[in-house]
Amino acid sequence: MSSQVQNLTFRRPTNVQAKPEAPPVPRHSGILQDQLRRANRRPWVPSFSLAVRILLLIRTAGAMYSNISDCDEVYNFWEPLHFLDHGHGFQTWELSPNYALRSWAYILLHFFPPHFGNVVLPGDKRAAFFALRIFLAVVSTLVEAKLFRTIVERINDRVGRYYFFFMAFSAGMWSASAAFLPSTFAMYTTAYALSYAFIPTSSKNARRTLAATLSFAVGAVVGWPFSLALAIPFVFEELFVYGADVVTPDERISWFTNRVTRLIGAGVAALLIFVPVIGIDSLAYGKLAIVPWNIVHYNIFGGAERGPQLYGTEPWDFYIRNLILNFNYIPFLALLALPALVVSFFIDRKRLGMYTPGPNQSSPFTILALRLAPLYIWLGILTLQPHKEERFMFPAYPLLCFNAAVCVYLVRGWMEVGYIHFTKSPYRASQAKVFSNLTFSLVVATSVISISRILALYQYYHAPLGVAFEFQITELPNLLNATGLLPFYPEGTPEDETPRIDLAPIKELDLTLCLGKEWHRFPGSYLVPNGIKVEFIKSEFDGMLPRHFEEKLTAEDDTTLVQLAKKWWLRPQTTYVPHDLNDLNKEDLSHYVPVEQCDYLVDLDFPLHPSTSALEPRYAVMSDTWERVACQTFLDAHHSLTLTRMFWLPGELWQSNNEFGDYCLLKNKH
Repeated sequence: MSSQVQNLTFRRPTNVQAKPEAPPVPRHSGILQDQLRRANRRPWVPSFSLAVRILLLIRTAGAMYSNISDCDEVYNFWEPLHFLDHGHGFQTWELSPNYALRSWAYILLHFFPPHFGNVVLPGDKRAAFFALRIFLAVVSTLVEAKLFRTIVERINDRVGRYYFFFMAFSAGMWSASAAFLPSTFAMYTTAYALSYAFIPTSSKNARRTLAATLSFAVGAVVGWPFSLALAIPFVFEELFVYGADVVTPDERISWFTNRVTRLIGAGVAALLIFVPVIGIDSLAYGKLAIVPWNIVHYNIFGGAERGPQLYGTEPWDFYIRNLILNFNYIPFLALLALPALVVSFFIDRKRLGMYTPGPNQSSPFTILALRLAPLYIWLGILTLQPHKEERFMFPAYPLLCFNAAVCVYLVRGWMEVGYIHFTKSPYRASQAKVFSNLTFSLVVATSVISISRILALYQYYHAPLGVAFEFQITELPNLLNATGLLPFYPEGTPEDETPRIDLAPIKELDLTLCLGKEWHRFPGSYLVPNGIKVEFIKSEFDGMLPRHFEEKLTAEDDTTLVQLAKKWWLRPQTTYVPHDLNDLNKEDLSHYVPVEQCDYLVDLDFPLHPSTSALEPRYAVMSDTWERVACQTFLDAHHSLTLTRMFWLPGELWQSNNEFGDYCLLKNKH
């Protein structure tokens, strides 16, 4: 090296201290303890950030492509929200001030996302519709990810990992996560509450008590009051379980007094939630309205002539069958979780914590049993009710996946114990791949089956949303073009110089879209452009159909609350008491229009197995009167093989076992 070359060495100034590294999170800090490879690094689990990104991708896709499976979602929530936003929509009897069974506070909570969609794309209500669904998907993502990380940190890494993938890919969560329903809202609040309730109770951790209590209360008061039943084990633990405390006999009375006082304080704080909810609902209904109590009173004390049983009853096994459809074999694992815990207590007790609890401590067995209990309570309560709906299980979906994840982990533990018993070698057990292969296979299998179910829902039942899309994107622009209401652009005009089609001139045509026997699959007014009236025509259905909200408020009733509503409420017409709505499910003929008044009609026809009657003729084949402008396939479930209608697989062989009908938008030729 040349003597004229000098080397320079740079180093950090000695007066600047290096940032201390964060202390590592202890691996074995949860209720359930791994017994093999304890000294190794912890198994891979997604971080909170990665979990959010994965879930957000899946939940947003669900918001965009999942079906609306329940007409209650449309008529009791999307329609009143549309009325708040646009001044017209359908009103159900539950939204009449006479009954006040739906909370306007809950509906108002969802007002701003679609309103933002209207601002971004004015005139396109589809943007508002999907803005709200994506917003709900984001909320679901955040609460799911928070509960997932709590399970990882407080229960076990592997249990958290199983839970994450069970939730992420399940067909049940695909449909429930972005649904505009109080039961979905209760699912959000329950998951958030559990993210605190799964932390062992302690006299030093008042934040856990307050956060969980408030979360359960918000779900019950704003969303669905019956979801409060999921908090029963939490309340029991808070009052009677030592948790992280060590309590001597002399301290038990003061300890219990402090716990009761703390829970009562949290309960009083939770009662404050009633104040804005009752205020908003009373303003909207024009009278004092305590909606949670109205719901409980109607469902439990409604009497023999009225009540939810008017809208159908189901056998005792309805929820089991429905859960199997949406979660395949996960419900079996979930229901076996508590028995599996008992078995593990006898054959694999070390997995339930590394210490033997004394008389002044709580055992990990007791604490974990309380974590597993809410699912059994919820399923038991719902099974006893004659009226059953798929959406009623939504609040317990996170618990279903949690119980199943615990069961898988405990069964894996049995296998490890058996392997060591026969080989007499913990080392060989630690190197064996059979345990990870089994759990990996279980997770992958349920994910594949769930994806097949999700594809079936889209391929077989998405036609109502698909036809609504074609109505707005294809048929109405063609109609405007044919009537000369579209602006003319010279041939060859670049696409980027052609503005979005403005459907506002459609109002000049005074069009009516009619629904007959397909009234229950109507996706809502957000997917029907403004200027088009939606009406019902008579079908074989003889129950209570919704009416239109009043667009102007009469001076019929001018109480103090009504006067306040006129001043402070978005749509004071909600205070109007309609005389054509009842809670006996008896139809009112004033809600129908003659079919001759319809410019467009939505109907479903099964050409291979046609059915017709005086009230439900086959409109789709009446070519002299009706023109098919948009048709999509819709599964004929009654004439399709059970397995192939439940799941979707590519190939003609699989689809040959299914039969389909035509879900059509028809145009009146006269």
